[in-house]
Amino acid sequence: MRFLYTLFLLVPIWDVFSQTDDSNFVQKDSLLYISQQPSKGFFNDYILFIPKDTPLNKKIVLLVEPNNTGKTSDTIEVHKRSAEDLATKSSVGNNIATLLKIPLLVPVFPRPTAEALMYTHALDRDVILEQTPIYKRLDLQLLAMIKDAKKILEMNKIVVDEKVFMNGFSASGTFVNRFSFIHPEIIKALAIGGFNGELMLPLNTMNATILNYPIGISDFHNLFSKPFNVKSYRTIQQFVYMGKLDENDAVQFDDAYSKSEQKIINQNIGATVYQRFLKCQDIYKSQSLHPIFKSYEDVGHWTTSEMNLEIAKFFFKILHSKITSQ
Repeated sequence: MRFLYTLFLLVPIWDVFSQTDDSNFVQKDSLLYISQQPSKGFFNDYILFIPKDTPLNKKIVLLVEPNNTGKTSDTIEVHKRSAEDLATKSSVGNNIATLLKIPLLVPVFPRPTAEALMYTHALDRDVILEQTPIYKRLDLQLLAMIKDAKKILEMNKIVVDEKVFMNGFSASGTFVNRFSFIHPEIIKALAIGGFNGELMLPLNTMNATILNYPIGISDFHNLFSKPFNVKSYRTIQQFVYMGKLDENDAVQFDDAYSKSEQKIINQNIGATVYQRFLKCQDIYKSQSLHPIFKSYEDVGHWTTSEMNLEIAKFFFKILHSKITSQ
């Protein structure tokens, strides 16, 4: 969806939303670029898109979609431009935000060529273990961005629920899936697709093989200083989809998974994308986890207008149900 937009940099917040005192809605599409604020817990910038006709003084839900540049670069401007495109025109997330009239947050996380095996945009194991401030615990940085964005919105009469919607496709879908395991209490609903067929599993072992993050939860407490909260995880409404022709298989590449992780996945979950998708469904159901799983005929590693509409309807139904904090 293409439209003209304005990028606001360090302008008075009350000028951004172009609203009059007697208006019940935001008057035009607005884009905020918020610079990193280490004192608030985030060492990277983020983008906040507020679509025209977003309601004021009415509880809605903030949508979050992690950025996915699709390549490495040591130039942050490359990732910034990609995130701006995602926020304004080239993502399922922008489509959802525009149709549902809800704000969209997109982080501007780097994905460095100098550290090519650290797949930041998929929240892989390497980045979870990283200690450099800009990369350290991107999940916590995203939480801090969400907290900051809520304050900005609420200062301007845009009231959002305590929990968020999350959306992602390809690497960002993998990011959302893993993030949902770490912080299930913050998510009301999520939709993900194009994620190589391999979901994070709520298992410590499989076929006598230990499943560490990001495959399973065996070392979850050691990494995150808390147990996996399966009770909170079960409250997340999920739409998980895959094109039957999707052969975009990051599992076979070292930047996404280590050699040992690749072996575990290929031998225990499946050697192809669609095999894994089916196996993961069985595993989730066996653990009393019941996302909506959907396969699309004649679709590869992309989304169609039909898929985009179905995802939007999924969030629309939840948005317009009674919004209560669980």
